[in-house]
Amino acid sequence: MKILVTGGAGYIGCHFVQHLLSATEHEVLVLDNLSTGHAAACEWTQLIRMDLADFAAVKSLLKSENFDAVIHFAASSLVAESVALPFFYYYNNTSNTLNLIQSCADAGVGYFIFSSTAAVYGEPEPSRIPITEDGPFNPINPYGRSKLASEWALRDISAASGMKFGILRYFNVCGADRHSHLGESHNPETHLIPLLAKTLLGQRPSFSIFGQDYTTPDGTCIRDYVDVEDLARAHLDVLNYLRAGHNSDTFNCGYGHGYSVQEVIDAMQEAGGKPFPVVSAPRRVGDPPILVADVSKLKQLTGWQPKNDDLIDICRSVLNWEQCSRY
Repeated sequence: MKILVTGGAGYIGCHFVQHLLSATEHEVLVLDNLSTGHAAACEWTQLIRMDLADFAAVKSLLKSENFDAVIHFAASSLVAESVALPFFYYYNNTSNTLNLIQSCADAGVGYFIFSSTAAVYGEPEPSRIPITEDGPFNPINPYGRSKLASEWALRDISAASGMKFGILRYFNVCGADRHSHLGESHNPETHLIPLLAKTLLGQRPSFSIFGQDYTTPDGTCIRDYVDVEDLARAHLDVLNYLRAGHNSDTFNCGYGHGYSVQEVIDAMQEAGGKPFPVVSAPRRVGDPPILVADVSKLKQLTGWQPKNDDLIDICRSVLNWEQCSRY
């Protein structure tokens, strides 16, 4: 197959490209505007520097290259930024995606895999945890709403065109390539595990726990963390599932169990072999006590099986990456 990966220079996209190239003989091209991605993460394949907002260029590329599948990672994903800049998020995440989907349908692309988010669920009731793919849907910020709107557009355009789709809703993505060639590199960094690694390595003075009075065993929030290499495998498994003749579908991506913030801190300290300063801070608005995915559908239908479900190993991979990051 000939596959276009949008956002393939970003954190999750580059890990998927690496997995795709190592596991298959597909031809792969990356499209990225490098606003948050890194050209150094694309050394194994051709990088097309292009912005999805350039509708004419995107449409021309899709028509001329005859791609069999498009894997769409390109998006903005900072919740606080989405609240401050809602128009930008709807434009970048929804409008650009809408144009990409229609351009794919017009060009005869057979398969479209969409990188979505558990933010579409909002704050679920405790009785609905673990969270299944059927909702209910109640995103509480522009980021989640922009991704949910894109999901609806993908379903409608695919139904009209015959293009098959797979929607993958990520929970908390973490980890790094075990050879330390690829990893997470954001500015600013907002994710828990890389922030802990930076604190342990002395790049930050301390780590703040936002709330220690939640209705959880140790009082800190619980989240479902999924390693980025396992997530990369999930995308290929979903693509292969569609290619085998199955219907379009939506899948949660997690491990089906959670760790508290305190448990992740303990794991990082064990992985690094030393403690680091941790301070208490007030709760953040919109942080549910527990978010855990039901991933039985992904496993049962596609055969996906995680290989890196080990929190200490995940923390160690991030520490190794932080110490030898090449971009």
